[in-house]
Amino acid sequence: MPRARSRAGPAAGSPRGAGEGGDDGGGLRKDTSNMSFEELLELQSQVGTKTYKQLVAGSSTKKQGSRPAVQNACVADKHRPLEMSAKVRVPFLRQVVPISKKVARDPRFDDLSGEYKPEVFDKTYQFLNDIRAKEKQLVKKQLKKHRSGEKHEQLQQLLQRMEQQEMAQQERKRQQELRLALKQERRAQAQQGHRPYFLKKSEQRQLVLAEKFKELKRSKKLDSFLSRKRRRNAGKDRRHLPLNKD
Repeated sequence: MPRARSRAGPAAGSPRGAGEGGDDGGGLRKDTSNMSFEELLELQSQVGTKTYKQLVAGSSTKKQGSRPAVQNACVADKHRPLEMSAKVRVPFLRQVVPISKKVARDPRFDDLSGEYKPEVFDKTYQFLNDIRAKEKQLVKKQLKKHRSGEKHEQLQQLLQRMEQQEMAQQERKRQQELRLALKQERRAQAQQGHRPYFLKKSEQRQLVLAEKFKELKRSKKLDSFLSRKRRRNAGKDRRHLPLNKD
């Protein structure tokens, strides 16, 4: 106990002496990092908790102020490369210049592409028909060279797919012409003062079938079309028949 009093005596005496001497508190701003825990407790009990906190805060700010200021990694221009510290290991992959994120855009569902109009589309890309015709002739020439084998089957399937696409395009074009004729007819009725009549979808399908029937009859392919239709319908009906258990 005498040893503790002898150690705490000078430390406690200097703050008290500084307070009694009428000093402005400069003596209390002593660096507390060299004081022991017992001296700190004795000092807190003598000067009070509030003054002790101010004393410790002043000591810590003084200690921080003695160190050189560390420059933050900030840049004046956002496009300027970031200045990295030499004490930190630079990563292998890092973004030097910010890159804007690419957003995928589907033109089928985007308003920026405008409204789809089949007539305008076919007129704009009409040159593709010539390219398809040249490709079809090239496939036919290759098919004559390869009479058998795997290459012959691939070319045969390719030619068949191209012919089906051509038939589908002709059918789509025929339907567009029919819709355009109906639209012109309604417009003529409206100019004459009559109320235009809009066909239902079922009626439009009937008109399309009638036009297809006329086209097949004109090309003398009606009999083969009807025979294929009968076989297809017979196959569908056969599925619903009960199985023979004999």
